[in-house]
Amino acid sequence: MRESLGGYREYFHSIVGFFVIENHLLYTTNGLVSKVTLEEMWATSVEKVSNVLKTQTSYCTDSGLIQEIKRLIMLFSNTLTNYGYNISHLTQALLEIREHYTEVLTQRCFHEFQEIFKEDNYHPLQVVNLTEYASVVAAFPFKDPNLEKSAFPRRFPFSSMVPKVYKQVKEFVRSSLWYTEDLNLTQTKIDEMIQKSTNLLLTGTLSGCLTTLIQKPSVGLLELIQITLNTNYLECTNIYLEEFITSVTKSSVKDESYKAELQGKSMFKDARAEAEEQIYEKLKAKIDESFDLASYDWTLNEPEGRASDYIIDLVAFLQSTFLAFTNLPLKVATTACAAACQHINRKLMYMILGDEDVRQVSLGALKQLDLDLIQCEQFASSEPVKGVDSTLLIECLTDVRQLLDLFNQCDFSAYFHDFGERTSKYPRVTPASAIKLLEKYVIAILPLDSMYGPMFSG
Repeated sequence: MRESLGGYREYFHSIVGFFVIENHLLYTTNGLVSKVTLEEMWATSVEKVSNVLKTQTSYCTDSGLIQEIKRLIMLFSNTLTNYGYNISHLTQALLEIREHYTEVLTQRCFHEFQEIFKEDNYHPLQVVNLTEYASVVAAFPFKDPNLEKSAFPRRFPFSSMVPKVYKQVKEFVRSSLWYTEDLNLTQTKIDEMIQKSTNLLLTGTLSGCLTTLIQKPSVGLLELIQITLNTNYLECTNIYLEEFITSVTKSSVKDESYKAELQGKSMFKDARAEAEEQIYEKLKAKIDESFDLASYDWTLNEPEGRASDYIIDLVAFLQSTFLAFTNLPLKVATTACAAACQHINRKLMYMILGDEDVRQVSLGALKQLDLDLIQCEQFASSEPVKGVDSTLLIECLTDVRQLLDLFNQCDFSAYFHDFGERTSKYPRVTPASAIKLLEKYVIAILPLDSMYGPMFSG
């Protein structure tokens, strides 16, 4: 019976047959069946039938089968109602079965969302003709006059997951609403049910799928940027989903009596914030990978005359990556650029001061680091993302810049003279940092007495 509609039919037929015959005997015979006895039999039976239906349907994982079962229960109930039997237990059972039906729909959506995310290439959705374009805008509420006028192929700012997710949520609403038909529920109750189930889908199922997607190690930086953009467009659909539910339920979504309001907007904001945080972490991880390739000769006499290869490659990567930040909010782009520059600053400072394997640092090595830092500063001052304050980015590299200037210019007299003053040229260089690098420098020049003097001159 659990997986067979025929089993339910046979079950209902046997019960209907018995009670219809008993009802016929009640009214066509003289005392063979009493009304009290029949009502007691039905009261006992309908409670058991309701429990059986709730138990059996709880094992069903096919929403289509549950819909057919619901239809049979309605036929069963209406038939017995016509013979005067009380079906309140069956009505209650239908409402409880609806909860399981909603769980099944939600689980189906869970798998659909996973498949949608798996199939997406996380590039802007591209259409090559008017038919394809019309298909997308018909499925998803997006309007851009400039895009409408542009030549084909046209590129939407979001990837394919956006219209697919929106369509899936609408299908969930339709399927949820279908079950409420013919249950004699008030419009307010129907609205409450649809709103509650949709909110759970958005804040539970879809939110969980997005979090899993964002946290996948295999999702790269460019994919995260596109996901961030996608959540922005999905957030904007919240009002359209509310309007859609209003139209299909023929009621007001925002009825103040029960404060029914979709919570997708806040959920998508949370998902976007998480994606943005992952962008910053991925950027730092990529910078870490680049610095792992660094190979300095800390006893170098003269610099190479150009920036190190790993720095050149890192800057090229950052330049190409930040081109994808164009459509992101300026605040996100600024934070990402600043995070990248701050991390470069920390990595360079660590190599100079924190790496215990680096026991000596020659003046030539410091000048090579200076060339590498200049490359990073040029990147920071180039406005890697339009609108980002270059001054802020250069400021993020100040720690290592001041430390290198202090040593490369042998400017210790100015450092000590102005230390602690507002006019100091090296306010970001702490005594501890200066002493630590000085110790490494001294070790490097000890064999070279001719270089020892100039270091402390002045």
